Amino acid sequence: MLRARSVTLGAALLLLPWLVGCATIAEFRKLEYEVHKMKRADGKGGTGTQVADLVVEIEELRESIAQLEGRLEVAEHQSGLALQEAKAARQDAATPAAPTTTENPLDDASAVSTPGEFPAAQQSASTELRAYREAYNTWRVDDHSTCIDRFREFLQTYPSSEYSDDAAYWMADCHFKQGDYQTAILRFDDVAGRYPTSGKAPEALYRQGEALLRLGPRYGKAARKAFERVIDEYPNSPRAGEAERQLELIAAD
Repeated sequence: MLRARSVTLGAALLLLPWLVGCATIAEFRKLEYEVHKMKRADGKGGTGTQVADLVVEIEELRESIAQLEGRLEVAEHQSGLALQEAKAARQDAATPAAPTTTENPLDDASAVSTPGEFPAAQQSASTELRAYREAYNTWRVDDHSTCIDRFREFLQTYPSSEYSDDAAYWMADCHFKQGDYQTAILRFDDVAGRYPTSGKAPEALYRQGEALLRLGPRYGKAARKAFERVIDEYPNSPRAGEAERQLELIAAD
């Protein structure tokens, strides 16, 4: 009987490499139970060497199972982290992105709606915004002639646009960058006169003073007047301090 049991256990030991990879706790307990039975039978004439060998194999199997359990814990931990990251990614994707602040709020291409998505009034507003952005993009790439043409057309088409003050300012700036300072002076003056409450008004007055200085010393008095208007009419604007420095330079000449 003991021999038959030994043969059975010997066959099981041949499968140890497979057991190391996928043995369950139940299988391990069953094998351990068989060894204990052989130990009891050993006192009745069994083979002690066989029992000792099986005990060694049992210990190796126990160690392998412990290692597998350790790897399982690591895998479960990594899976948990991956699930948390995936959940966080889904939440981020579902949260609307906050608007970004740029030099011009219309730089964001998403601000332009696709025609056909909204009623006629909204499509018209979208067309207006698209026209402004196209003109503004020519300013960004220093295409001065096209910039002037696009903004002039925009102001003629949308004279009451909420972007008209910006459009007039960028058009004046394109004249300035072209070196056409006389036209730039008139355009900057137009911005300050038409849109006195706009944030572009103090900018336009300051740039008008710069353009006058570019025309030479005999325009110094007119430039000084432009800088004084920045200080008097827009004392809290960022350009007020720069206008004071310009006046100091003019006085020193």
